[in-house]
Amino acid sequence: MGASPWIVSDDLWERIEPLPPKRERRFRYPGRKPVPDRQVLCGILFVLHTGIQWEHLPQEFGFGSGMTCWRRLRDWNEAGVWQRLHQVLLAELNAAARLDWSRAVVDSSHVRAPKRGLQTGPSPVDRGRAGSKHHLITDGHGTPLAIILTGGNRNDVTQLMPLLDAIPAVRGRVGRPRRKPDSVFADRGYDHDTYRDQVRAHQIVPAIARRGTSHGSGLGTYRWVVERTFAWLHGFRRLRVRWERRADIHEALLKLACCLITQRQLGVLCRS
Repeated sequence: MGASPWIVSDDLWERIEPLPPKRERRFRYPGRKPVPDRQVLCGILFVLHTGIQWEHLPQEFGFGSGMTCWRRLRDWNEAGVWQRLHQVLLAELNAAARLDWSRAVVDSSHVRAPKRGLQTGPSPVDRGRAGSKHHLITDGHGTPLAIILTGGNRNDVTQLMPLLDAIPAVRGRVGRPRRKPDSVFADRGYDHDTYRDQVRAHQIVPAIARRGTSHGSGLGTYRWVVERTFAWLHGFRRLRVRWERRADIHEALLKLACCLITQRQLGVLCRS
């Protein structure tokens, strides 16, 4: 049997360890020694993988309390840890020529949000219940490049340009960092000539299906990778339903999941 998915491997920890801000311990009245970051990260991954509520996090595994893990996740997200980790992983893939910059693919997925909160809205696909949308852009292989959280009633096309702008500057190759694909593929939900013009203004070719045309355009040959990546994302049980009232906590879990998927792509590279 393989290792539990919430166990932080040496390979992953080597990349993460330099990123969190260091906490200075008080010299006088230092209080209880904090739970080590690596153990706390194991607790965060346990929640992400199993979907368990923070307050029910098992104490016998040494993760620290659920509140400790929640606070550390919040603080690391505010410090930009997940964005920097994602850039490190993308740079490694880019250095190995395993990012397909010839095209990017965008799509969205709706999730219920029973506890409501910021970045929720009445869902047009779930009888008006509160929900959120995950807006995702991947490279041509399905590697996550950026993800955005909005209310469930937000039109997909409004997030096309924010997704393109959210792609980080990816190093790893000689020359300037890369941060835009040659083309972007999208379904009929993104059909709007104004946005096509905005994409072209960024020197990116829009390959967007038009409403009212017959199916069989051939775009599905390229778009399936983003649907597979959504399946990977929602394989993390905590992301199938948005239980966090705070949008930043749910976004932090989304970004962490994207990092884990990108690391898996590196694992495939190492085995090939």
